[in-house]
Amino acid sequence: MSAPLLQQRIENAVLHVVLNRPDKLNAFTPELHLALRDALNGASLERGVRAVLLTGAGRGFCAGQDLGMRDTAAGPPDLGESLEDYYNPLIRQLRALPMPVLCAVNGVAAGAGANIAFACDIVLAARSARFIQSFAKLGLVPDAGGSWSLPALIGESRAKALCLTGDPLSAEDAERWGLVYQVSDDATLIADATALAERLAAGPTRGLGLTKSLLQQASDNTLDAQLDVERDTQRVAGAGAEYAEGVAAFKAKRTPQFNGI
Repeated sequence: MSAPLLQQRIENAVLHVVLNRPDKLNAFTPELHLALRDALNGASLERGVRAVLLTGAGRGFCAGQDLGMRDTAAGPPDLGESLEDYYNPLIRQLRALPMPVLCAVNGVAAGAGANIAFACDIVLAARSARFIQSFAKLGLVPDAGGSWSLPALIGESRAKALCLTGDPLSAEDAERWGLVYQVSDDATLIADATALAERLAAGPTRGLGLTKSLLQQASDNTLDAQLDVERDTQRVAGAGAEYAEGVAAFKAKRTPQFNGI
């Protein structure tokens, strides 16, 4: 019996999701896409899930698309269809989840694998991790949101250098450039990522989800428009049970007990 393409478990309100094709560096197939999207759908519906931690099995996070499945002998494939059916819905889903999504990058993250990591809210990387925009070596353009996220995160000049050369970016440089929140020793990556995920899962889930949405809107808004969005979002947050609990805990000088509502 073959191993599942995806491993998942819920522990301490964190949904742990592990891409599980280690012999192929967790490269994506249509089946893996659908499995991951099902897991993320479950996170949005399961009240007991208050954060998501995504990583890969084996020696790498994700090598992007499984090119072994591409058959070019019969003519050029429609790669736009592949993006429309699989990658684009996944990126939109990661961005829309109303809870923090963390990615722990172990080893290589190449092509769409790198850009899927950058679509998550917080990225932690093992010291051995490498990020590669490998599209340049295939005559392709960045996808899975990379042409949007890279300039937004590191500026146009550095984004062009990464995408035009296809040179690997080390974990330390990715952290220095602002692509990665934290670099951990390989042996402690998952423990460090789990601790942060559990810390966020114990926090005010609704407020964190609203914060995520607010920050994601900022690049499309003027300051005046964003001030209005802040006002409207704060009104929603202030009417919720989390704010009431936070204020009560502050007055009582105790730790707030948020329940995800």
